[in-house]
Amino acid sequence: MANDTLSKLAPPALAVVLPAYNESGNLGPLITEIDAALKDVAHEIVVTDDGSTDDTQARLIALKTKFPQLRVLSHRKNAGQSRGLRTAIIAARAPMIATLDSDGQNVPADIPALYAQIIRDDAPETLGMVGGRRAKRKDTVAKRLGSRIGNGVRKRLLHDEADDTGCGLKVFRRQAFLELPYFDHIHRYLPALMLREGYVCEYRDVDHRERGEGESKYTNFGRLKVSIADLRGVRWLISRARQSGGYDEI
Repeated sequence: MANDTLSKLAPPALAVVLPAYNESGNLGPLITEIDAALKDVAHEIVVTDDGSTDDTQARLIALKTKFPQLRVLSHRKNAGQSRGLRTAIIAARAPMIATLDSDGQNVPADIPALYAQIIRDDAPETLGMVGGRRAKRKDTVAKRLGSRIGNGVRKRLLHDEADDTGCGLKVFRRQAFLELPYFDHIHRYLPALMLREGYVCEYRDVDHRERGEGESKYTNFGRLKVSIADLRGVRWLISRARQSGGYDEI
């Protein structure tokens, strides 16, 4: 989006960020839903095209004419979901970030409730994230079983008290995310890393639905391969953290 167009829009309070890889058929309906769900919130939608090989980029460019708050970033080569999220979060202008998957399984109508929870007047001062928790997952039995086992192992090892870190729908403070150490697949460990930095995490049940078009980019075996190394790395990061209790300028 051109800078002169951005300057005419109200400063966004919330940025919805989406990493997209070969999700051409899902983006139009999803962005339409996001915009409708946030009609009462000044927002921007920042999509990172992660080196798609279909017409995802062309579809996004066409959508910009209908949605002036849509911004499209394009990776020069595929770098994965976490990098796509980080690219969009760095580019975002809003202090609050909402993430969701581009496959259409997360329901945009749930975003306002998570956003209201994190900005409420009586929220803990250090509340850094409100994570979605899929109450009724619309996935295969194999995926649900794999996720249940993975969440159980992760929760036991990292003590993050999160029941569903695989849910793509989250709302968090942009600054809190930028304070976290970055690595590939960081999006699956946000609660543990937020806690490491002294933030509080809360959770809320959200809806879930079947994928729109296209195919899933993940398998249980693929996740297992990287999870072993990731868990070891995150446990090491947690063990090396020291808290200052905050700071005062004097």
